[in-house]
Amino acid sequence: MDWDAIVVGAGHNGLAAAVHLSSKGWKVLVLEQAATAGGAVKTAEVTLPGFRHDLYAMNLSMFAGSPFYAAHRARLDAAGLALVPASHSFASVFDDGRWLGVDTDLASTCARIAARNPRDAETWRVMQTGFGADAPHLFALLGTPVPSWAMARVVWKMWRAKGMAWCMETLRMLLSSPRSWLGARFEDEGLQAMMGAWGLHLDFGPDVAGGALFPYLESMANQAFGMALGQGGADTIIRAMVRVIEQAGGEVRTLATVASIDVQGGRARGVVLADATRIPADKAVIANIHPRALYGGLLATPASGGVEAAPATGRLSSSPRLPAPARLRSGPGTMMIHLALRELPDWRAGPELRKFAYVHIAPSLDQMARTYREAMAGLLPTEPVLVVGQPSVYDPGRAPAGQHLLWVQVRVLPADVRGDAAGLLAPAPWEQLKQAYADRALALLERHAPGIGAQVLARHVLSPADLERDNPNLVGGDSLSGSHHLDQFFCFRPAFGHSRWRTGVASLYMVGASTWPGAGTGAGSGFMLAKDLAGA
Repeated sequence: MDWDAIVVGAGHNGLAAAVHLSSKGWKVLVLEQAATAGGAVKTAEVTLPGFRHDLYAMNLSMFAGSPFYAAHRARLDAAGLALVPASHSFASVFDDGRWLGVDTDLASTCARIAARNPRDAETWRVMQTGFGADAPHLFALLGTPVPSWAMARVVWKMWRAKGMAWCMETLRMLLSSPRSWLGARFEDEGLQAMMGAWGLHLDFGPDVAGGALFPYLESMANQAFGMALGQGGADTIIRAMVRVIEQAGGEVRTLATVASIDVQGGRARGVVLADATRIPADKAVIANIHPRALYGGLLATPASGGVEAAPATGRLSSSPRLPAPARLRSGPGTMMIHLALRELPDWRAGPELRKFAYVHIAPSLDQMARTYREAMAGLLPTEPVLVVGQPSVYDPGRAPAGQHLLWVQVRVLPADVRGDAAGLLAPAPWEQLKQAYADRALALLERHAPGIGAQVLARHVLSPADLERDNPNLVGGDSLSGSHHLDQFFCFRPAFGHSRWRTGVASLYMVGASTWPGAGTGAGSGFMLAKDLAGA
């Protein structure tokens, strides 16, 4: 078959590009080196039969609210995509035995906040009331190519609709750290910690500039809409996109390793597989991979005139000899702990916590800052930050009747361990450390949910090294495919001069979390590139 476009990598951004292009009449081939499509959106029975665990991404709220899903919802739903709403989206537990959480009932959330600080409850209510008018402008900002005339129009409309003062205050938020922005608006440290925990999801410790936006957006969006989970697992979006591509005459081929991009005359003409098979593409090659894998690997062949390859062993180098996009700085690593349980945790802070999709164990901004500093120094944090997902509360079919599963994400860990901040574990490769460090994480969970250890039927631990081994885009176990600090965001993602998904090679484009608008399940880069290529 003659292919109009070839997508390298079957992560959700690559699949989204293929879905949109196929809807415009393009014939698209997606090549994936792994045995299953999905990238960082995968679901599997890794503990016991009948327990379906989301291996990496669990929260599909960004996908549910994305322009991509809005444009292709009918086709995707007909192909089997099903989402489950979670009204009680997130909560935080504190060391004093109390908790604070957000659900879609504004009065209920405000009552919890008011019990701690009535003025903060009123501030929250006013902020939520204004969110409905502010959100379209902010989401338009994050859903527009940068730089572009379309982005200029978005900014112009913001200024016309909201005024200079609002625009300047929004700019201040975009530049602020979580601590500074939250501290200027809320008095209660627990509320600040509950919101600030979202910053660590995008590599923003409490004192890192540029980290205020995500705590604001996640808190307000979850208040307004709740959280969306995938029915039966997050891979519902992957299976549906694959089916839609195939229905349009395309193909998603797994266990297909691309060895190089075929570049002739300065233009990408197709790809060469590991078995030397050449597959041509008439219009475009789209690389849904980390820029180090593209510039330090697939373009690093004499035939393509690419850059010098990294050594054959070890992680790809970030040497200055590589082009700027390949030097994208990774964020901290992540560990995943999947638990099959007899029953849900018995939360010390109160049984109502069993209703929440996410429970953050991140009791204060100071504790989060300490954990972040330790990890960035190459140390195993003394007290990790945990995101405890309880998906079977809203989707009981993920586990056998009467039983449950937990999705435990251990945030901000070093890719290469230089030491232990607690002084208990000697430096070693993650393969030797992961079970011991998982024990530390679960001991912390036990403090907040006494008896949880006795409820565990089986566990499966994925270290930062395991994340990279399963998905090379997750360099060093960085689930974000590159830090989102200000010097690597907007037109600097993955590097200045390489925005709008261009690579410097004609007809070769790059999408994924390493490109604007960054990580998450919103399918933004794949959809925006596909619209650009197809003309709509």
